[in-house]
Amino acid sequence: MKLAVQDDVPEQPAAPLPDAAPKPLLDTPQTRAASLTMWTFVVLPQLCLLAAIPFAWGWGLSPLDVALAVLCYCVSGIGVTVGYHRCFTHRAFKAKRGLRIALAVAGSLAIEGSPVQWVANHRRHHAFADREGDPHSPWRYGTDSRAIVKGLLYAHIGWMLRRELSNRARFAPDIAADRDLRLVGRLFGPLTLVSLLGPALVGYLATGTAHGALEAFFWAGIIRMGLLHHITWSVNSVCHVAGKRPFRCRDRATNFWPLALLSFGESWHNGHHADPNSARHGILPGQIDPSARVIWLFERLHWAYDVRQPRVTVEPPSAGT
Repeated sequence: MKLAVQDDVPEQPAAPLPDAAPKPLLDTPQTRAASLTMWTFVVLPQLCLLAAIPFAWGWGLSPLDVALAVLCYCVSGIGVTVGYHRCFTHRAFKAKRGLRIALAVAGSLAIEGSPVQWVANHRRHHAFADREGDPHSPWRYGTDSRAIVKGLLYAHIGWMLRRELSNRARFAPDIAADRDLRLVGRLFGPLTLVSLLGPALVGYLATGTAHGALEAFFWAGIIRMGLLHHITWSVNSVCHVAGKRPFRCRDRATNFWPLALLSFGESWHNGHHADPNSARHGILPGQIDPSARVIWLFERLHWAYDVRQPRVTVEPPSAGT
């Protein structure tokens, strides 16, 4: 049995273009300095992840390190999934000004880019999902085994190292016009320092030692960032190749349950691509979606409103299914 989204649910969430002629797909190329910074923040945390196991084996993890890492992971992760993704990109719910700013700041702490660039890239992904123009489709090289492996590597991390900037005026004009989000975007550099050095400061204040600060910086800063990046990238790569597809959609997005908790519900990717404007991605019974529960809490607190629920219909099974 397949499930299909109602026809009146729009798949492309970007605001309509004011001009008759479409704007270019890509923005101006990023500078050499920006490219070097991108390489640093993409590659360095992954090297630290490789060192994490022997590092932990020798030193162990203190309760403070675990608590800080989990807290920072949850705050920055929810900032991306609830803020950058479901609120700003897909307008799955509306948030009061204070919550919008808080979500933008929290999303920036994930160090995945400013709100406007993140939204532009993701809206472009939905507009061209698994077709020419998709910034990170794992199917870009073909469908044979070798092409899929190459495509998975590109979709997971390669596109970040050869990143083409999606045109913000085309894909995210509403975000670019938002004064608060523009300000948060201009503060992305300082917020990056807060994300990495904030845990070190807490570690120093809690232990009174440079060793405590270094451990907190390593686990709650670098390792937390590297793990969160891998989970985000896995939705781009794994969740377009492996898993189930209970919903009809125009692309190859899949539901991949092992990542549901760590991704805060983002790995119910087939359900999301079938109904991109829904605030809840875990549509079927038993699908854990922490981000949807956070939005539910915000709604109960009257910080969020106009929350969009899934709109699906069940199709009768076709012959041979």
